[in-house]
Formats: sequence, structure tokens, C-alpha cells
Amino acid sequence: MMDLPDTYRGQHRDVHTAGEKYGAQAELLVQNINNRGAKVAGFIGESAISCGGQIMLPPNYLKTVYKAVHKAGGLCIADEVQVGFGRCGTGMWVFEKQGVVPDIVTIGKPMGNGHPIAGVVTTREIAERYRQNRPEYFNTYGGNPVSMAVGLAVLDVIKKEGLVKHAKVTGDLFLLELERLKERHSCIGDVRGIGLFLGIEFVKCRESREPDENTAVFVKKEMYRNRIIVSTEGRHNNIVKIKPPMSFDQNNVAHFINHFDRAISQVKVQ
Repeated sequence: MMDLPDTYRGQHRDVHTAGEKYGAQAELLVQNINNRGAKVAGFIGESAISCGGQIMLPPNYLKTVYKAVHKAGGLCIADEVQVGFGRCGTGMWVFEKQGVVPDIVTIGKPMGNGHPIAGVVTTREIAERYRQNRPEYFNTYGGNPVSMAVGLAVLDVIKKEGLVKHAKVTGDLFLLELERLKERHSCIGDVRGIGLFLGIEFVKCRESREPDENTAVFVKKEMYRNRIIVSTEGRHNNIVKIKPPMSFDQNNVAHFINHFDRAISQVKVQ
């Protein structure tokens, strides 16, 4: 397992060089695997880290990792289950932002807009190799017509309603408003993300960056009380995760910011 490429709390914090530095760990891991007489099967990672703390991968991270893995004969797998289908506003898939093409992509969740459906996308060469090896595989609901119809309908809506562009425009405004909140509340250590995939990291002190789980959880529960769903993520559970529906608009942003601001203010008077 590789270190989390976190430019806020991790070892490498310069966003311009962190990608290569974090990515270089892949070469070391490949060497360690080879030294044990084993071979590299592949690398799987999210195109943007979700439950790990809403972390955007620094530039050139995946390029560096994929290069090392491919050189060792392994496959590169992009997990787009949470961040795919245009949520980040840079395109349908977040790996595009890193300038790479994975060998395999895993997708799900937004693919069915609530309907249970998932998928795997790969190259014809890999699919053919899989077929030739004839592994045992069974899926009761695999390829059923209802799920296929749902998936196609979701793709139609994304295209017809321009939801990828909508995610970027709304997300840019959302991020700006969160940055303004950060200026008013010192307990906010970092605001990050793109499109409708955002995170707010709460700290006890900006200088030390000591995580503040209590504040994050309090704010989350206050938002629940106002019927706004967010979650807390990250290894310290101090990051509020914002991943609203793709239809989320500018009025929703204003409503969210109003209640989020009030929730943080209530922390100070506890």
C-alpha cells in the first residue's frame, strides 16, 4: 500500500512537486516485490481520494505511478465509483485530469442514480485474455435489461442536461463560498476539491494542523438537523465531505452555506 498523496497533511506539500515525489514510491514498492521473487499484478487507486479525505491527486501522480507499474508488467486500474460520471466537472472521468489512460476502470453508484448497478471497462486485449483463461465467474443480475435501461437513461440525462458543465460552474461557486467561510472561521484548516466533490478539513490550530474531529462531527450533526446530508471522512474523521446530487444548483449552494456557517458559529458558543 502506498502513502496517501496528501498535500495538506502529508510528507510532501508542494503541489508542484508532490505528484512525482509521492508517485516515486511505486518504483520502490516494485523493487521490493521483485526482491521477494514475486511479480507486480497491478495498481488500483481512486482518481480522486474520497473516503480517505476528499483529496485531489497532485499533478503527475498517476503518470508516475502508472509508468512504474507498466514497466513492471502490471495493470493500472482506476476506481471511478465515487468520482466518475462528470461529478468533478472536468470531464466524465477524473483520471483524464491526470493525463493517463488506465487499463481497467471500475464504475458504479452514480451509474444507476440510486439503482444498484456497476460496471468494469477495459481494453479488448485484456477482455480477450480473460475469456481465454476461462475463469469461473457468476453474477445473478449481470447484464439484466432493467439495469441496462437505467444506465442508458442516466447517460442520456447527463448529456442532455449538460450536467458535467453544470458540476463545474456550480462547484466553482461552491468552492469560492467555502473559501470565504474559511476566512471567517479559523477552525477550517483547508478547503479543497473540484466540481461537486468537495471537502472541508477542521483543525484545532491552523499552524499545527492538529485535526479537530469533534468540530467536524458537531457540524455534521447540525447539518443533519437541518435536513442537509454530509459525512465525515479521513483517517482522523475531521473532514466534512460534500458530494451532493448532480442537479445541485446555485440556490442550493446559498442554502448550504447559510446553514454550514451557522453550524460552525454554534461550535464557538458550546
